[in-house]
Amino acid sequence: MWLFKEKRLSGFSAYSTAEEVTEGISAAGLTAIVTGGASGMGAEIVRVLALRGAHVVIGDRNVSGGHETKEAIMKQIPAARVDVMELDLSSMASVRNFAAQFKSTGLPLNLLINNAGVMGIPYKLSVDNIELHFAINHVGHFLLTDLLLDTMKETAQESKIQGRIVNVSSMAHFHTYPEGIRFDKINDEASYGGFLAYRVSKLANILHANELARRLKEEGAGVTANSLHPGAVWTTIMNHLPIMNCTIIRYVSTIPRFLVKDVHQGAATACYIALHPQVKGVTGKYFSNCNLSKPWPQATDVNLAKKLWDFTSSLIK
Repeated sequence: MWLFKEKRLSGFSAYSTAEEVTEGISAAGLTAIVTGGASGMGAEIVRVLALRGAHVVIGDRNVSGGHETKEAIMKQIPAARVDVMELDLSSMASVRNFAAQFKSTGLPLNLLINNAGVMGIPYKLSVDNIELHFAINHVGHFLLTDLLLDTMKETAQESKIQGRIVNVSSMAHFHTYPEGIRFDKINDEASYGGFLAYRVSKLANILHANELARRLKEEGAGVTANSLHPGAVWTTIMNHLPIMNCTIIRYVSTIPRFLVKDVHQGAATACYIALHPQVKGVTGKYFSNCNLSKPWPQATDVNLAKKLWDFTSSLIK
């Protein structure tokens, strides 16, 4: 469809791939962490960052899958530098262990891609007694970012290269509750809906990036924070969608380009924000199809962002 192929201000479209949007860009000397980098879109982000010369650390609960991804990348890119560390975002203890392990390596940190997530899963609480969508998609990444932020600031100051934090959100952040997030009902099983919980967590991803950007800018730190909608990317995250049990799914393979992106296209916007010179100095913004986009009004609510920040800070203490 010509509409989705149309290139906008950045010069890229919905069907641009991660390789295309980073063509000619060197990431040599940069260190990146990609959460959920063992499979799907995350694995493609890892591959392209490594292709451009970055030293990439995969943070994933599936360590064996992470090593398989690393081996596959090494076969294609023998000079690639990829490491794998265990990271279970549903557990604050695991997040703290990951951050401590990373810091113990003495590596700098230029890029943090908060990519991992779950969608539409049955109701369940994390080991820290937080609804699982909110725990994995938001709280785990909030804590991880908080623990690694000083390292990113120091890296930016010493290298004179701007650090970039990228939150993978979704256009699904549209239409949550009238108040955006019901903080007093995060764990309420009676009102639980899998996709609604997902939408709330994706709204939180944008609000987190916005408030973090505001604080970093106020502080004068050389680190930016942005969020994005990757597009509808057909990966295992969709396993719990109702459509998976519907007969229409049989016809998806016949018209995939009208419905979904492949991982090469889905990874494009995250890689664009992480590496492209056009995004230098841009912070607190929301992107889609490698272009600036307008999120739902609740996602730009400064007071809601501050309330979420305070609420999440109390959870991770």
